[in-house]
Amino acid sequence: MKVTATESCKALIELLQSKHGELMFHQSGGCCDGSSPMCYPLGEFKVGGQDVLVGELVGCPFYMGKAQYKLWQHTDLTIDVVKGRGASFSLEIPEGKRFIVRSEVCSV
Repeated sequence: MKVTATESCKALIELLQSKHGELMFHQSGGCCDGSSPMCYPLGEFKVGGQDVLVGELVGCPFYMGKAQYKLWQHTDLTIDVVKGRGASFSLEIPEGKRFIVRSEVCSV
């Protein structure tokens, strides 16, 4: 699995870093907002044995719940940004934007 960010995602992450410091991402794969990547101040979300570090976005660790990782391990993930407000505690919400995942099966 590979995780990358679009240019608009990188710009939003940099804005959030300027406001909140170091960041982290987590995607649980649960229903509703759990299927969207969530952005937190680094260390605010407690990762554990059921989480997998799948990569970094602009220096921010990106974790995924192990069950979700098992389903998506053969995909390349691109994290993007769209206008709108998710119903979550993710840091981008006050900016009027939300992170989303675009995926495709790995080509290798």
